[in-house]
Order: sequence, then C-alpha cells, then structure tokens
Amino acid sequence: MKLDETNYGDIAEKVILDLKKEVNKSGKPIPIVTTSKIRNLLAMTADIQNDVRGWKSEKLNSEILGRINYLKIRFAYEAGRDPGVKRLIDKADILEHLSEVKNNKQQYLLFSRYMEALVAYRKFYGGRDE
Repeated sequence: MKLDETNYGDIAEKVILDLKKEVNKSGKPIPIVTTSKIRNLLAMTADIQNDVRGWKSEKLNSEILGRINYLKIRFAYEAGRDPGVKRLIDKADILEHLSEVKNNKQQYLLFSRYMEALVAYRKFYGGRDE
C-alpha cells in the first residue's frame, strides 16, 4: 500500500500489531525487533531527513538520492544481520517505500514520518525489550 498523509500512522500501527501476533512453530511469540535496532534505522533515516527538510526544491539532487540509495542498502544489510529487523523491513515494506521516494522531497519526508510512527508504535505496544 502506498503511503500518504492520511494512512502512514495506521499502516505503521498495523505492522507493529501484526509483528506482535507472530508465533513460531511451537506457538511461542516471536520477539519483535528491539527498540535499539529500530531506533538505529530511524537515526539513519533522520540524518538524511535533516538535509531534505532544508532542501529548497521539491526535486532532490543526485547527492541526496545517492544517500537514500545507500540507506536502502544499509537497511538490507541490517535485515541480513538480524531476523527481527528483516521481519520488520518485510512486514513494513520499507524497501518498497524507499523506492517510491524517487526524487520527491515530500515523499521522503512522509517516509521519515512513517519510520517515526513505526518506532512510536513499537515502543507503545512493545513495551520493554524481551
């Protein structure tokens, strides 16, 4: 589902709730991604967001697009290192949403808010790390 101003929060909440419901073959809950891991993903996103927010044009330049592309690679790397991160990235369609940014300033800012919403709902519904 494509993110927009009216749905990104609801989508983030549903992702976290769905992750919390997942169980393994023996019926035990699968631990959700840790708060520190998801906050690291948010920090990488926020670093670019700060530059995008100050960008005058609605179209992003090649330097920022390169950083967004690298962010996508870093997310894939983190997913490969940690099954909890992989579950989050897959369930939240993070790589797809990053691809939708293309060179649109507002779309990247929306993606950043989506990441913030994921962190907020992870903390709200996840409580302390397992």
